[in-house]
Parts: sequence; structure tokens; C-alpha cells
Amino acid sequence: MRIARLLTPEGPVTGEYDDGVVQTEDGFYEVGRDGRLLPPCEPSALYCVGRNYATTLDQMDYERPEEPDFFIKPATSLLAHGQPIPYPSFTDELTYAGELAAVIDERCRNVAEDEVADVVRGYTILNDVDALDQQGRTARKAFDGSAPLGPWIETDLDPSAIDVHTDVDGERRQEANTELMLFDVETVVSYLSERFTFRPGDVVAFGSPENPGLVEPGDDVEITYGGIGTLRNVVVAD
Repeated sequence: MRIARLLTPEGPVTGEYDDGVVQTEDGFYEVGRDGRLLPPCEPSALYCVGRNYATTLDQMDYERPEEPDFFIKPATSLLAHGQPIPYPSFTDELTYAGELAAVIDERCRNVAEDEVADVVRGYTILNDVDALDQQGRTARKAFDGSAPLGPWIETDLDPSAIDVHTDVDGERRQEANTELMLFDVETVVSYLSERFTFRPGDVVAFGSPENPGLVEPGDDVEITYGGIGTLRNVVVAD
């Protein structure tokens, strides 16, 4: 099942998504005619793992981490599917990175690896936008508009071997499979839960395969994960 959030003239609604329609207890809403898609959840924070694909380590000449290497994006970094990505004035090197993301379903802490499936609502797609020329991970990654997320949450998905590709203006830039992740979903979620209390709607992202690259205003970025769909955003001058 796919769960989506829609902003209507009466306010946000959440329901089951199918073929451009969101069904709630109150009725049916057509995307576009009745409202636009919102980010599919309302996280208190987004926990993002870096250096999680061996191919990326080889490309960037990074050492293999002994445990998940993570950073945090604030909720204000969120953008919805279809919303423009602003190109900030403080950078000349804005990059994309297509990532699988899990959405936490309940308040929890110290989750064992074999219990992770019980606390995950489902999976969606994150574009980890990065101001590459800024110093320090927070300055590079934790700014408004740096986390396009969506388009919906897929609740029935095995994340262990999903094909992923990223296209920019129709040109294939990334292509991989989640089976190449160094730390799998269960390892990452359990590891982070030892350090933070998750809240419903929080997001955990699992890193990007090789070839995250530069974008310019006007670029159309599409990130596709098998079994979920495609997250699409266009970069615009801020």
C-alpha cells in the first residue's frame, strides 16, 4: 500500500494513494485537481547515513567506516515531490544524491535488529542535496530545501535488493542496488536507536550509490527506486 499526504484548500489529508488519487475516510482527492502532494510524513528530524556504498568509497577514495557514519537534517529541509529545489546563494557546487529512506511508525528507542520491521511504517525516497563547497557536514547538508522526500510511503517492500537509478534531464547519472549497502536497514536503524529516541514520522536514509553529482538551475532530477516510484524535483535559482 502507498500512503500519501495531500495539501487541499481545506488543509492536509493523508490516505491511500493509487493512480493519482488519495483515498481517505472522508472521500477521494485527485492529485493536481484537489491539491498537491506534501512530504509523505512529518519528521522531527532526518537521520542520514553517509559512506554506505562500497562503490562510493572507491570513487571518493574514502576509508570503509567501521560503523554507520551519520548526520542529521532538520525538518525545515523538507521538500515535496514536484517542489522546486532552490539553488542557495551561498554555494557554487550543489549536488544531488538518490537515497532509500525508511519512515518510523512509533516512538521507540533501543530497537533490536530483529524488531526493526515492527517500527518502520514503510519506505520512500530522499534526495540528499549537498552544498559541496561548504565547510563542515552541517553547513553542507542541513539547510532549507536540502531534503526532497517522497512521493509517498510504500508499506509493502523488502528493502534488501532494490534497483535504484537517478536521471538528470533524462541522462542516467546513478545506477545501483541496495544489496550493495555496507550497512543494511536493520543495522542502521538499530544503531541509531541506541543514540536517539525516534518519533513517529522520523526519517532514516541509507546513503547514496556512486556518482552523486553537480546540478544547475533548470536541471530536472528524477530518482527511482524499484517498488516505490520516482521522486522528481527541478532545481531553480534562489
